[in-house]
Amino acid sequence: MNDDITPDAGRVVLLTTSHRVAPGLLSWQAWQILHAADEVLCADPEHPQLPYLKEAGVEVTLDVPAARDLVERCADVGRTVVVLTTAEGDRRLTDGLAALAGSGRVAMPSLELLPGSYDLPGARLLDLVQVMDRIRRACPWSSQRTHEDLAKYVIEEAYELVEAIEAGDREELREELGDVLLQVVFHARIAEEDAEEPFSVDDVAGAIVDKLIHRHPHVFGDESAATPEEVREIWLRRKAESKQRASVTDGVPVGQPGLALAAKLGSRVRTAGLDVPVPAGTGVGDELLALALRAEASGVDPEAALREAARAYRDAVRAAEGLSAG
Repeated sequence: MNDDITPDAGRVVLLTTSHRVAPGLLSWQAWQILHAADEVLCADPEHPQLPYLKEAGVEVTLDVPAARDLVERCADVGRTVVVLTTAEGDRRLTDGLAALAGSGRVAMPSLELLPGSYDLPGARLLDLVQVMDRIRRACPWSSQRTHEDLAKYVIEEAYELVEAIEAGDREELREELGDVLLQVVFHARIAEEDAEEPFSVDDVAGAIVDKLIHRHPHVFGDESAATPEEVREIWLRRKAESKQRASVTDGVPVGQPGLALAAKLGSRVRTAGLDVPVPAGTGVGDELLALALRAEASGVDPEAALREAARAYRDAVRAAEGLSAG
């Protein structure tokens, strides 16, 4: 609101809408102001809301006058004028209104910004899918990539995400989460082009949604779980039902870092209640395996523990060189 507003100088309402919400799905407040307005203006003849406003009996004038003309139009017996904003935000109009209000020489109408529709949570993911689709079609580099080409980037981005988490850097965490998300969307876009078994990002999302619902019957079904341990038991039982694996080692990627691989195998064995002795060799590998298994059994992630120790060692090296910590 502006301090220089004059009574009966009228009212200008800038009505914004989200392109991520289907046209016509406006808030009740938006529909009320549209029906009650003395005039509804829009500069874009292709605005997606226009057919729905016409169907609802709202007459729209395809014009947005200059700021001074609009102010004078509103001043006529205190009229209410709604401006249906465009994607560009009607910058010329808003800048003009701001300049008039700042001059102090014009009786200003009340100025309101009314969101007619809001983005739903996760709506920006639709933007990412659209941008990735365009890049895949138009970028000479991205259009030629394969799953195999990008595999290394998935690993790199995952490590950078872990580093941001361990460093406690919130800004870096947000960026690295985006980089990991990009890899998922990129691979899903490539998968759409497969001649034999195509699938899309919707298929990927749908599959994980189904999996989450299936493995959380205490949330979406009739089972109950009061502790994290009970949740874990349900998760493992449901997972075993769906996977029907012959061995507890099935599904453990052997290409992951050695300590993580050892810890994962140890977790599977311990959860299954198997008694498998650790190789009693004297090699470094056997010693590392035993250490990793001991760490996992005590609730310590051996990979994270080693990274923390390695970072401390790196800082010690830099200190010995007369440098600050990295």
